[in-house]
Amino acid sequence: MFKKCIFILATSCMMYSCATQTETNPFLTEFQTEHGVPPFDKIKLEHYEPAFLKGIEEQNANIDAIVNNSEAPTFENVIVAFDNSSPILDRVSAIFYNMTDAEKTDGLNELSIKLAPTLSEHSDNISLNQELFKKVSAVYQQKESLGLTTEQQRLLEETYKDFVRSGANLSPEKQARLREINKQLSTLGLKFSDNILNENNAFKLYIDKEEDLAGLPDWFCQSAAEKAKEDGQEGKWLFTLGNASRIPFLQYSANRPLREQMYKAYISRGNNNDKNDNKKIITDIVSLRLEKAQLLGFDCYSNFVLDNTMAKNSTTVMDFLNNLWSYSLPKAKAEAAELQKIMDKDGKGEKLEGWDWWYYTEKLRKEKYNLEEDEIKPYFKLENVREGAFAVANKLYGITLTKLEGIPVYHPDVEVFEVKDADGSHLGVFYVDYFPRPGKSGGAWMSNYREQQGNIRPLVCNVCSFTQPVGDMPSLLTIDEVETLFHEFGHALHGLLTKCNYKGISGTNVVRDFVELPSQINEHWATEPEVLKMYAKHYQTGETIPDSLIEKILNQKTFNQGFMTTELLAAAILDMNLHNLTDTKDLDVLAYEKEAMDQLGLIPEIAPRYRTTYFNHIIGGYAAGYYSYLWANVLDNDAFEAFKEHGIFDKKTADLFRYNVLEKGNSEDPMTLYKNFRGTEPQLEPMLKNRGMK
Repeated sequence: MFKKCIFILATSCMMYSCATQTETNPFLTEFQTEHGVPPFDKIKLEHYEPAFLKGIEEQNANIDAIVNNSEAPTFENVIVAFDNSSPILDRVSAIFYNMTDAEKTDGLNELSIKLAPTLSEHSDNISLNQELFKKVSAVYQQKESLGLTTEQQRLLEETYKDFVRSGANLSPEKQARLREINKQLSTLGLKFSDNILNENNAFKLYIDKEEDLAGLPDWFCQSAAEKAKEDGQEGKWLFTLGNASRIPFLQYSANRPLREQMYKAYISRGNNNDKNDNKKIITDIVSLRLEKAQLLGFDCYSNFVLDNTMAKNSTTVMDFLNNLWSYSLPKAKAEAAELQKIMDKDGKGEKLEGWDWWYYTEKLRKEKYNLEEDEIKPYFKLENVREGAFAVANKLYGITLTKLEGIPVYHPDVEVFEVKDADGSHLGVFYVDYFPRPGKSGGAWMSNYREQQGNIRPLVCNVCSFTQPVGDMPSLLTIDEVETLFHEFGHALHGLLTKCNYKGISGTNVVRDFVELPSQINEHWATEPEVLKMYAKHYQTGETIPDSLIEKILNQKTFNQGFMTTELLAAAILDMNLHNLTDTKDLDVLAYEKEAMDQLGLIPEIAPRYRTTYFNHIIGGYAAGYYSYLWANVLDNDAFEAFKEHGIFDKKTADLFRYNVLEKGNSEDPMTLYKNFRGTEPQLEPMLKNRGMK
């Protein structure tokens, strides 16, 4: 997942003196560190708010200078000046919003809630500043005669469009209502995400009888025992809702009632009628989004969002998703029938349920392919997998990543690497933070501590929640975790290799349904035999993964894809349905979710990958956009065909992809960039084939 920090700024009418903070607050000047990295060892909670406010003061002064400039409006004195108007805010926002996801504390949480309304107001003060918009519009109206480069034209168009989409053309009355909506949405989104983190942390499944561990691998039990000990419950085993705990438990636990308890706790998050309940919050969010879209001239929120994407409108997306559904649901039903047959062999007369799917899938994998996850995990030591991803990037693009020591970090788990190009020039700094902890949001993402701009190189991070090392055993990844590491590193490459002149369109600042292309294509190399031979070494013996295991991994690539695609599609369609609504009066989100899934014919053994009350993606930037993973899956499978046609490390193909996709950011229309690489528009067939649906 790509996670862009959207820097919502604070109110211009708020007065605050930061004079006493200037010498000690690290955000108020460029970081005086190697490569300009964040001085995490010097940043304190009390630095954030004064830095935000000083940054607001700075940006307001810069905007006043643009507005009051007596010279004729030009690309440089309006568009570029606006793009560069917020250096302090850029610094503090990038770190603050990354920390609220990666290392949240009570203090950070309280501050984010406190600042949200005023930050939203300042953002509106800028986007609804009529004098500023007049300057932008004046440049936009003469765009054909300015002799701009393609990149400059793109920045101008995106800047103008952002103002219009933010309400610059609305009447004063509608602008006032839009401000109120944005302010409410800013706090509701924080509360929604906070509730999910609280739910994740609150659930603790303790086991105190060894017989209840039946089926669970030794390494997993050892990890659970360590977690219980850390939690003050030595002698017991602790299992949580984090992916690294929940998924292996559902895969291996022979105790069906405990599997049911784990599964139901996961799918009922945010729906427990307690202080962390999200039903009213998401209802309010959907309703406010609809009102916002209608204020801006759209019939529904999805069409407002999609007007600024490759897909362009809801009809295109729904046609795409429904077409895929016609392939995935029959495959999922066939998989369910296979799993039921295995259950029937147990002779208990039990019917397959959602908490059985992972468990019997693992049994079926063993039966059909003679492969168990535990058989391959020893070859996927985290450090080796990471080096494999680095080695692939080196062979494709010539870049190298070298570990840096002595760089300040916010947690001991974080490691830092310098990235250099083939000629030895500095490309950026890359942070990795791989293990779960209570203050970290679940899942995995890429973000920036600094955007690339001209000669200013980026600072990029990957944050994940992988299986932790236990005792003498290192972190051994599942095949899904291996692909996640390659996926997030693909996002990182997009951020690191970018070569744009303006930060507003550099790196991953692309439309939502294009941003997953670099990440998802990078997954393809993870399980290529040639690549597996490069990095998959047994953590004890150093033995390279044998051909027999590689063959098994490849043979089961399309295994369980009916389930995987159907649960993802169900979530994408649920997202679209919620944001396709043109009337939210009397909306009951759970009843609406059930009705939507019933109409699709979703089988009861499968739940949407994310249900409404814990669908964090549609709070954090993927509203009417979760389809993007599947949309980009068409792109990435089609794009990888080019590599397979010429060799997976073919230099010419890699150079084409680097130059036309990874380096270009949002400097041109994404379909133009794709066709410049591939020579034609993407085809659906490779994606269907790779998911076993054709």
